[in-house]
Amino acid sequence: MNKIAQYLTALALITVATTAVVRAHCQIPCGIFDDQMRIHMMEEHVTTIEKAMKQIEAAPNQNQTVRWVMSKEKHANELSEIVTDYFMAQRIKLGCEAYAVKLGQLHEILVASMKAKQTTDLAHVEKLKILIHNFEHSYMGKKNQH
Repeated sequence: MNKIAQYLTALALITVATTAVVRAHCQIPCGIFDDQMRIHMMEEHVTTIEKAMKQIEAAPNQNQTVRWVMSKEKHANELSEIVTDYFMAQRIKLGCEAYAVKLGQLHEILVASMKAKQTTDLAHVEKLKILIHNFEHSYMGKKNQH
């Protein structure tokens, strides 16, 4: 193997080794989707965000506060990833029924998730619950119309 081939092989191995891991559903056309599970995951993230907010307010020390803040941010990020990487990128198709409505609902969820990261105001959690509920009904209302 010549020097250029060795270099390219090493470069390829380094690239593969340092590539970011995709957390949400992979973006290859595998056809394996579980929309209801993703919605339940979103709801679970909101429940965890709510608990973290309450624990931040009641934390006995700075260490616990920091841990709950980190948890709240992690779950808000994971919620946002489901919205963007799963629903917006893969499931909501241009031209589907109520396309603009569904995208608008997902955008509202993203904004509420961002606001939940910024504060411990439980109003953002309540808003997320309502927004996810509304999205679930508009999205799951008619199968195969995404």
